[in-house]
Amino acid sequence: MHPHFRTLLAAVLLVLSACTSSDVKDLNDQAEPVEDISIAHVNDQIDNQSYSNCEEVYSTHLSMELTVNFDEKKLIGFVKHDIENITGTTTMIFDVNQLSIDKVVLDDNEPTQFVIGNYDDVKGSPMEVTVKPETKSVTIYYSTQPNSKALQWLAPQQTAGKKFPYLFTQGEAVLTRTWIPCQDTPQNRITYDATLQVPSNLLALMAADNNPTEKNTEGKYAYTMDIPIPTYLIALAVGDLEFQATGERTGVYASPVLLEAATYEFAEVEEMIKVTESLYGDYQWGRYDILVLPTSFPYGGMENPKLTFATPTIITGDRSLVSLIAHELAHSWSGNLVTNATWDDFWLNEGFTVYIENRIMEAIHGKEHADMLFSIEYEELEIENEEILAGEFPGDSKLKLELEGRDPDDGMTTIAYIKGALFLKTLEDLVGRAKFDPFVKSYFADHQFQTLTTEAFILYLNDKLLTPNELTFNTDEWIYGEGIPVNSVKITSDRFDRVEEKDKLIPGMESTDMLGLSQSIWSTQEWMHFVRQIPKETTLNEFEMLEDDFSFSQSGNAEIQAEWFIRSIKQERIDPIKKEMEEFLIRVGRRKFLEPIYEELMKSEEGFAFATEVYAKARPNYHSISYQTIDEILGWEVEKG
Repeated sequence: MHPHFRTLLAAVLLVLSACTSSDVKDLNDQAEPVEDISIAHVNDQIDNQSYSNCEEVYSTHLSMELTVNFDEKKLIGFVKHDIENITGTTTMIFDVNQLSIDKVVLDDNEPTQFVIGNYDDVKGSPMEVTVKPETKSVTIYYSTQPNSKALQWLAPQQTAGKKFPYLFTQGEAVLTRTWIPCQDTPQNRITYDATLQVPSNLLALMAADNNPTEKNTEGKYAYTMDIPIPTYLIALAVGDLEFQATGERTGVYASPVLLEAATYEFAEVEEMIKVTESLYGDYQWGRYDILVLPTSFPYGGMENPKLTFATPTIITGDRSLVSLIAHELAHSWSGNLVTNATWDDFWLNEGFTVYIENRIMEAIHGKEHADMLFSIEYEELEIENEEILAGEFPGDSKLKLELEGRDPDDGMTTIAYIKGALFLKTLEDLVGRAKFDPFVKSYFADHQFQTLTTEAFILYLNDKLLTPNELTFNTDEWIYGEGIPVNSVKITSDRFDRVEEKDKLIPGMESTDMLGLSQSIWSTQEWMHFVRQIPKETTLNEFEMLEDDFSFSQSGNAEIQAEWFIRSIKQERIDPIKKEMEEFLIRVGRRKFLEPIYEELMKSEEGFAFATEVYAKARPNYHSISYQTIDEILGWEVEKG
C-alpha cells in the first residue's frame, strides 16, 4: 500500500478508537479550546507546496544518470520514474523549478507530450506529462541551470583546500525540484538509484549506499537507496574529499586539510547511535557517515540519510558543539523514519529531534550539560517568539503552521524546533519517563517509513498515552495556540547561574580585576551565555577590556564570535570589530549566524552602511537559502534591481 494511503487509513482507525482532543480537558483553565480534531482534519493531507497529483499517480522509484559539468555549472542527464497509476489518470504532474526539459518518454522509449505551467518563485512550475493508465515509467531528459537554487557551485578559492571546485545540494524544503523533476512532497516516499559522472580528480557522494571511500580513475560512481525516503532527502556532493572511519558503521568525509580535525571532533558518534538505539529502537539506515562541507553551507547540518551534511563551524577542537551531530543523528528516527506529511507539520520533524538530541547529550555528558544546552536554545526561543508575535505573521508562533502561499522556509524557526521540544518535555514531565519513553519508541515503530500529520499525531497521543493513563493536557493550546503556554516545563542551569554572577561584576571593573574572570574555564555554551548577559550599562572601555582579555572577535569558535558581534553591535560598538566581522561574514554562509548579525546592523546608519558594503562582497559566497534571507533583510532586490 502506498504510504500516503497507509497514513490515512491509520488515522481513520485512530479516530474510531480514540477520544478526540476536545475530550481531553485543558490544564490551563483560562485557555479557550483553539480547535477540535475531526476526521476532516486528519484527512486534510493537501500539500500546498507541491503541484503533484500523487493521490492519483505517484513515483515509487527514481533512476538517475547525471553528468556533473563544472565548466557550465550544470547537471545533465535523465531521471526515470517508476510509477503507480492508481486512478487511471492520463496526466501526471511533476514539480520543476527552472529546469531545461529536453524530452519525456514513456516505458520503452515512447515519446509523449508535456506542458510546463506558470512559474512561481517559491513553488516553481507544474509539469504536466501525458501518460496512459497502463504506463509503468516516465523518463525525463533535462539539465539544470547555473543558478538552480538547490545547487551551490564553488570555485577552488571558496573551499578549504583552495585547489579544486566543489558542488553540493540542499533540497529541504522545496528545492529538490530545482535539480530533479519530481513529485517534490514529503507525502510521497521513494527509493532511488543513481549514476554520476564527475571529473576524475574529484569524489562524488550521495545520501545512499555504496559511497566510495576513495577516487577512481574514471570519475564514475553508482549509488542505491533501497529505503523509501521523501525527495527532500536526496542529496549529492562532489569535491576533493577523503574518508576516515570512526567506528564500525560511522565515518567522516572532509577536505584533506580538515579530515584529521573532523575525525577527532566526531569520535563520539558511534556511542551516540548506541544511546539512541537503547531509547528508541534500532538504527535502520546501515551506515551513518558525516560529510564536512565548505563554510558556505547554509545550515548547521542536514540529516540526509546515511550521509549527514555538516558545517565546518562546529569543529572547535574541544567537541563542544557536537550536539549538532546528535541532532542530525536523531533525525534518523524523527524526520527520516517518520516524516511530516506537509511543511505545515514541520514541528513533528524538528520538535522530536531537538528532544531526542537533548536526551542523547544527557546520556553521554550528564543532565547538567543537557540542561545547559537546552537553556541556550530556550533563550533563543524566547527572543524569536516575541519577534514573531509582534510581526506580520503571529500565527507562526503556533506549532501547526499555515504556510499556503508562502515559502515553507518561513516555518523553519525556533518554534518548530524548541517549542516543539518543550511541548514534548512538558508531556514527559507530566507522565514521567517510565511511560513517556515507551510511548516515543512505539510512535516511531508504529509509523516507520510513513508520513504523519499533526492531527494524526494528536489522535495517537490521546489513544496511546493520555487516555489510558487518565491524564489531561492542553494539547490544543500547545499546537494551535500562539506563543508559549504557561504550563511549560522550566529548564534551568546552575552553571549559567554561576556565569551570571560573573556578568554582574563587569560594570565598574578595572583591567586588573579581569584576572579572576579570565581564569574561568567554561564551555562554549557558558561563554555564549556570558556574552548574551553582559549588562547594558557596560561601558565601551569595559568592552575593550573584555576584548583584550578574551579576543572574542578572533575566536576560533564561530558561536562565540557571532554572539560577540551581535552584542557589540547592540552596544553601538561597530567600528572596533569591522575587520573581524567582515572576514566572518564573507567566509561563513551559515544562516543562523548571518541573519541576526545583519538584522542588528540594519538598526543604525553606521551598521546599514557597513552591512551593504560587506554584503556586496559576501553574497557570491552564500547559498541561495542564505542570500534570499539576507536579500530580504537588506532590501537588496529592491535597491539593486
